[in-house]
Amino acid sequence: MQFTDRKIKNLESKETSYDLREGNGQGFGIRVMPSGHKSWLFFYNFEGKKQRMTLGAYPATSLADARALHRNAQKCLASSKNPATEQHKAKTEAKIADTVNDLIEEYLEKWAKPRKRSWQEDERILKKDVASIIGKRKAKDVTKRDIILILDQVIDRGAPIAANRTLAAIRRMFNFAVERDIITITPCYGVKAPTKENRRDRLLSEEEVKTFWHGLENASMFESSKLALKLQLVTGQRKGEVVGAEWDEFDFKNRWWTIPASKSKNGNNHLVPLSDLALELLQELKNLSNGSKWLFPSPRGDKHIIPTAIDRALRNNIKKFKDVKPFTPHDLRRTAASHMTALGVSRLVVSKLLNHVENSVTAIYDRHSYDKEKRAAVDAWSKKLREII
Repeated sequence: MQFTDRKIKNLESKETSYDLREGNGQGFGIRVMPSGHKSWLFFYNFEGKKQRMTLGAYPATSLADARALHRNAQKCLASSKNPATEQHKAKTEAKIADTVNDLIEEYLEKWAKPRKRSWQEDERILKKDVASIIGKRKAKDVTKRDIILILDQVIDRGAPIAANRTLAAIRRMFNFAVERDIITITPCYGVKAPTKENRRDRLLSEEEVKTFWHGLENASMFESSKLALKLQLVTGQRKGEVVGAEWDEFDFKNRWWTIPASKSKNGNNHLVPLSDLALELLQELKNLSNGSKWLFPSPRGDKHIIPTAIDRALRNNIKKFKDVKPFTPHDLRRTAASHMTALGVSRLVVSKLLNHVENSVTAIYDRHSYDKEKRAAVDAWSKKLREII
């Protein structure tokens, strides 16, 4: 008997179950139950014993699919493996395979937290835009199409640049999964950033700086957020380094802020001289921090606020700074640097103050700390900033 779709469909049930096999001696067959349920079977011998394995239920598993499964089982048998045993192993592995939720947790604990100062941003992105959609899926089953649909959803809510950040976080996570042998290939392969980003060159003019500084008084944000923005403009340091600062990093007697290597972007300790204006802002923060070790303590447990909270606070209040075009917290760092060079501070000293990475041969041999020059730069900027505001 040669199976056809029509023959299989027309098989009628009997009082007891019965099996039918194709007449080619390859062990391909079907079982018909009294209820009418039909299951594809493979009959074979393994190590001298008769064996039988179920290939799938009809019609969910079509005749063509059943034949393909039968061929795979025959190949398994030809390699001296028991197809039924291998089938059971595959099902067990599938049940315990890592879900995307599992992968997110492993990625955060074993890669992001030890390596990224901004790991909380990865956590926010992955749990908000990834876990909510494909969190319960097996990581190995995620497709390129799944990634694209996640990005489309972010774009559709009016956040095209955030879609780029989402892709970057997802790509890092799945690259980690490949390295850990959780999956064999990343579903992000070939997925391009959905939005073109222009190189930012936004800096605030003196008039804009004045409007921004005084406009903060009426802004609808926490006092600590206002001080975080001011401190970034005064010191020229990165937003993440500012909001993640701890009080024991500050030497008020000698007027230094030491950003430890674990928090510094280039992995080196960074000495930031503190101007009079910076010290005034820090004193205001001290009065607000309620004895916390953090300058900007989070209301949720013993940790600092996340850097994106500052972005959100500024974005929600941007219209309150009359006649000032939109800008970001990072633009305040660029503004400080640009105004310092305008005051005659050399670009090298500004670069040292900003803690930029230098890869030149000269930089390798230049071990001068530039501490005096950096202090002169922040004092000059502090004086100029007072004049502006």
